[in-house]
Amino acid sequence: MTLQQLKYIVKIAECGSITEAARQLYIAQPSLSAAVKELETELNIEIFRRTPKGISLSADGTEFLSYARQILEQAGLLEERYKNKKPAKQLCRISTQHYAFAVNAFVNLIASLQADEYEFTLRETRTYEIIEDVANFQSEVGILYLSSFNEKVLQNLFKEKSLSFTPLFEAEPHVFLSCSHPLAEKSVLRLSDLEEYPCLVFEQGTYNSFYFSEEILSTEPHKKRIHVSDRATLFNLLIGLNGYTICTGVLNRNLNGDNIVSVRLETDERMRVGYIASIKAPLAASAQVYLAELKRLIAADGFRLLS
Repeated sequence: MTLQQLKYIVKIAECGSITEAARQLYIAQPSLSAAVKELETELNIEIFRRTPKGISLSADGTEFLSYARQILEQAGLLEERYKNKKPAKQLCRISTQHYAFAVNAFVNLIASLQADEYEFTLRETRTYEIIEDVANFQSEVGILYLSSFNEKVLQNLFKEKSLSFTPLFEAEPHVFLSCSHPLAEKSVLRLSDLEEYPCLVFEQGTYNSFYFSEEILSTEPHKKRIHVSDRATLFNLLIGLNGYTICTGVLNRNLNGDNIVSVRLETDERMRVGYIASIKAPLAASAQVYLAELKRLIAADGFRLLS
């Protein structure tokens, strides 16, 4: 087994195609396929499943990929230390539900860097896709919440996919409204107060189960419901239609402006916001810095950290 073979595996996984990986690596596809086959034979495992539709990582391949990335990262550190080579490109991949504080921590992470090169990814996406991203090592960290309603289902899914959930803080559900909304001046709201206004929710695609909803109290009936796919659209509809959405109540004015207000919702439910990570691989240094910044921002907003 060589470092070059490990680089081949990582590149193929990133591209999702041996043909595309060979093109980017400037080598012939048969040579790349032979190198992968040689490694699979040496280790007596199948790293990639080959089908008429393409390739995908096997269960062994998914685990192997996490180790390969760690080895290559450590090898890069050794070369930097002893060969005075250019520092390796920093990598960080985050998947999250639509939280402004998660974006703000990402912004601060990049602003704090003293690196010549980096390649970071931030995905605001659906709940199930966050879980899949982390399980398949497409992201190192996934930000989402648990409640008394969804916890059992999601924890079972985490266990099945070898993921751990670490709570960050507990929040009382709040309602986001336009500052010009008729209810914006209220100190507390009930669901009955909101009955005549459009409820805005993030659509969950194929996995459109109540358990994967980003909004707590997802089984409550609503006369008017609008599904959206991104945060900017949601805020535009809050303002344009006097709509509302239910969330943690953490409102970042640097990202959301002064047009949105947060009002506490009267309910006994609570949201435990935290992060998931694979139990098969330690977090890279950049991901650890991201989490430290995320905790700093949460504490600055007045929430008690749970971890």
